[in-house]
Amino acid sequence: MGTADAGGGGCIQGTAARRPGAQLGIRQESTGRGREVEKLSAANTAGEGTQLGFDSYSIRDWRWRDIQLIDYAVSLKLDTIQLSGLSDYESLEAAHLAKVKNHAERVGVAIDAGIGCICPLSTGWNAKEGNPTDYLLKGLRVAKAVGAHSMRCYMGANADRPNLERCMEATIEALRSVRTQALDLGIRIAVENHSGDMQAREVKALIEAAGKDFVGSCLDSGNPMWVVEDPLVSLETLGPYVVTTHIRDSAVFEHPRGAAAQWVALGDGSVNFHKFVEAYKKVCPHAAMQLEIITGRPPTVLPYLEDDFWKVFPHTPAWEFARFVELAKSGHPYMGPMVIGGPGKQPPEIAAALKEQQRTDLERSLDWAKKNLGVGVRWKS
Repeated sequence: MGTADAGGGGCIQGTAARRPGAQLGIRQESTGRGREVEKLSAANTAGEGTQLGFDSYSIRDWRWRDIQLIDYAVSLKLDTIQLSGLSDYESLEAAHLAKVKNHAERVGVAIDAGIGCICPLSTGWNAKEGNPTDYLLKGLRVAKAVGAHSMRCYMGANADRPNLERCMEATIEALRSVRTQALDLGIRIAVENHSGDMQAREVKALIEAAGKDFVGSCLDSGNPMWVVEDPLVSLETLGPYVVTTHIRDSAVFEHPRGAAAQWVALGDGSVNFHKFVEAYKKVCPHAAMQLEIITGRPPTVLPYLEDDFWKVFPHTPAWEFARFVELAKSGHPYMGPMVIGGPGKQPPEIAAALKEQQRTDLERSLDWAKKNLGVGVRWKS
């Protein structure tokens, strides 16, 4: 996640306020894209194809927990859900976790589990967790208890890039400390490319150094923007390691200082998801496509025309950066309606609108993924 400037109190972006449930700002696809859609949809017949779900962070302001989130996934005819933090559970007691597992199995929703920051040197580390080994073990036990096969976690954020090598070393050490337990439990630890902490090459290096027999990738298609990386480059690099995902769209466009990017609902942005899905099915066909939709934030400027920007990206290959520049040149600002929150606590009216927008944008993103990308299994039956 990037840092962006916004006026206090929030605002409405675009020409009209969003109404709950409205299908707004959906980008019209070209005839060529239409042919791609037909081909992809035909390949995804009932009972086959990529599983579709969402990450619980998408609707964080609703404050729903485990079983309620699972039932919501059922109501949307989804296959999976990612409970990406331990706060997503009503209780971490064994009896309750068994109840969650049994309920998910009964209604046919697969769970991907998750925890937060595991690097003790990161600005995002929560000292209340004790030490990274204990925190990882706690997450692994919860993941096993609810029947998950993967557990998402992350190293840090863009503020950690000046200290990148030390943070990576500490994260690798933490992961190696739980290798035996992870293998015994049958849980793959999925490291997310999170909030601008690492480029895909760096995540790949971390996975291989820690041990790819028990560590994989939680591929986030929105976070590459903050490290000037085309999400397709991220997929190409991390695809063989992907075990779970955070999928969302971004509007990327040129700016006098370089480029700017804003997270938007799926289909509203610059990423060619038809091409993305074609590659996805080749390099990580068994990984669920979990949408993590984050809207309500203003564009972030990526000042890559300024020398200081590159101090934390000294090893970025020119060819990778060229792919991002191409994406920015082909994109444009999002011109549809969106409620934008200001910094800090929001006025009640803005907070309520942002909360409703979370669910509206998630649901229309899932609908777009079904209709335009042909992903998901359950909804086709």
